[in-house]
Amino acid sequence: MFEKYNSLLQPLDAIKLNFNEAGLMAMNITIAFIMFGVALGIKRENFLQITKNPKSVIIGLVAQFLLLPAVTYLLVILLKFPVSISLGMLLVASCPGGNVSNFMTSVAKGNTALSVTLTAFSDMLSIIMTPLNFVFWSELYISTVPLAHPIEIPWQHVFQTIIILMGIPLVAGLWFARRFPKLTEKIIKPIKWISVMAFIGFIAGAVLANFGHFMNYFILLLPIVFFHNMIAFGIGNTISRVSFLSILDRKTITIETGIQNSGIALVLIFNKHIFPDGYGGIAFIAAMWGIWHIASGLLLSTWWAKRTKKQELKVAKE
Repeated sequence: MFEKYNSLLQPLDAIKLNFNEAGLMAMNITIAFIMFGVALGIKRENFLQITKNPKSVIIGLVAQFLLLPAVTYLLVILLKFPVSISLGMLLVASCPGGNVSNFMTSVAKGNTALSVTLTAFSDMLSIIMTPLNFVFWSELYISTVPLAHPIEIPWQHVFQTIIILMGIPLVAGLWFARRFPKLTEKIIKPIKWISVMAFIGFIAGAVLANFGHFMNYFILLLPIVFFHNMIAFGIGNTISRVSFLSILDRKTITIETGIQNSGIALVLIFNKHIFPDGYGGIAFIAAMWGIWHIASGLLLSTWWAKRTKKQELKVAKE
């Protein structure tokens, strides 16, 4: 049964996506703009949080950058998905947390201060950890599977792309916020909204440009993205529980681990120096993660909020 399912996905390895240079440039600018906006919101207080709550910060980063990629590697080895699907899952698992996690943590009545701190550290560390994780785990995976055409992951281009599109905007945003604090306060909210809408527009454009392929495989790929996302939430929740963290911190780390910045994955995917033509499943996994994790994160945070409210009412009655 599962072999038949994988055989239906196999053609994804040969699909060449329709994506032009103008679209790639727009995507790069969008991601750089998003990272600039993220940096504007990083304050000194965010980093001081690690001195106040070091255990939770460290556990959150371990879940994000160590456990999620390692467990994803075990999944793709065990389930034997087609190469493009497996590489897409490894790439998404190597990305930093998504910035919408702060809003979702707030909705869930979690530790918003911890969420902002984890996002700040995650974005800063991702300049090193995202390419390091992806290159390490993907090369380990590639060495275990038979390939029709050899794949080499050019780690130099991976690091270069991340530094240019994440590192430089982050540094520029930190400098701008410190140099022009009053102006930063005025523009930070519009920039965040514009960047989110631009990213959604980019994903929509990429899907429409490949609509036929996307619709052909949407139903087949949805269970994989759903399962992978649930595993990510589960990792964050489990490590928080066994570490005896508070319910507020447990909610936060669960959400932070399950919300991934798949836009970074798309930047790397459409860099022809990194990925050759074909292997369309990589992009489909990243794009579907970008859509699905927002829905799942909102559902989870809303459920937690309602549960918290019921518990508060119960306590009030007693």
